[in-house]
Amino acid sequence: MTRRRFYAPPTDFAYRQNSLTLISDEARHLREVLRLKPGDEVYVFNGEGKEFLCQIEESRRDTARLKVIREVEPARPESQLQLTLALALIKGEKFDLVVQKATELGVTIIVPVLTRHADIRLRDESDAAKRITRWQRIAMEAAKQSGRAVVPTVTSVITFALLIETPANNCLMFSERDGDSFVKASQELVADANQITVLVGSEGGWSDEEIAGARAAGWKVITLGGRTLRAETAAIAVTTLLQHRFGDLS
Repeated sequence: MTRRRFYAPPTDFAYRQNSLTLISDEARHLREVLRLKPGDEVYVFNGEGKEFLCQIEESRRDTARLKVIREVEPARPESQLQLTLALALIKGEKFDLVVQKATELGVTIIVPVLTRHADIRLRDESDAAKRITRWQRIAMEAAKQSGRAVVPTVTSVITFALLIETPANNCLMFSERDGDSFVKASQELVADANQITVLVGSEGGWSDEEIAGARAAGWKVITLGGRTLRAETAAIAVTTLLQHRFGDLS
């Protein structure tokens, strides 16, 4: 039987985790979409790897009070690969798609990156904050659908220069030109690689200076063959390849 899963952040769990309250969209989904009633059992995950079997005690329009019965194994295990996906800012619906699919594929962290040829420009800090809130919500919904108990973190937008200079293990930069093959690059990673950061560019591609800067900072530049992929396609393809090679997609 498919689990009826809901999300509640750790702060929503009461002392000793014996009860919790769903609010807003989660409570309305429970009541108005699934039409669940007091006494029905559901599963709630906290976004940090824990999942609980719960029983509905009270359901109102915008809130639902649940009793925690016991902690259970998450619906799906997490990949052993801690994968950070850094993605140049691309048009809204395309970035939304990558956040959704990357979450389903097991990415741990998503980093929006401001690059020279980025498809969009942020108006101000408020614009950036609204986008991050939206992407975090998409990640939560994708985690719920795919059975993950961990919701990937969507970080603040950072510049390309700051990203490549930030210390990280096993850094790969996908480029449509001037790179090694994926096979060659993956062979050069440590045999037990469990932390990888991959950077995918915008539809406008990388500048020569960005490619040179990444190499100088220790990033491996890779390509995926002769075809030119859209940024959103490349991000999903690279995530899939890395999860197959180092994670849990067999």
